[in-house]
Amino acid sequence: MASVRYMVNNVSEAMEFYCERLGFAIERDMHPNFASVRLDDLSLWLAGPGSSAGRPMPDGAKPEAGGWNRLVIHVDDIEALVQRLKDAGASFRNEIVRGPGGAQILIQDPSGNVVELFQPAS
Repeated sequence: MASVRYMVNNVSEAMEFYCERLGFAIERDMHPNFASVRLDDLSLWLAGPGSSAGRPMPDGAKPEAGGWNRLVIHVDDIEALVQRLKDAGASFRNEIVRGPGGAQILIQDPSGNVVELFQPAS
């Protein structure tokens, strides 16, 4: 099992996004500050501004949502999933990109964190 922590602006919005749109299940709900959701062997920790992970660093830097690091979710039918997500109002950073390894697209959660949806080449 792997655990990934994402800083989020709103834990409730993030839980809804990951569970309703990407098929995660709630593990722990301690909102408004923290929740964890699971998909297969991945535990995604959603840390809000009031969580211990949201505290400023000694140099004053504040942890924040967004950026380019991302988790990757393998999917079976990227075209159908992307259409369903677009119909639900999801925000994407790009269109589907195809390469020798497969197809990918970057979706953003409500806080701007990136999730890569990836369909391996057959």
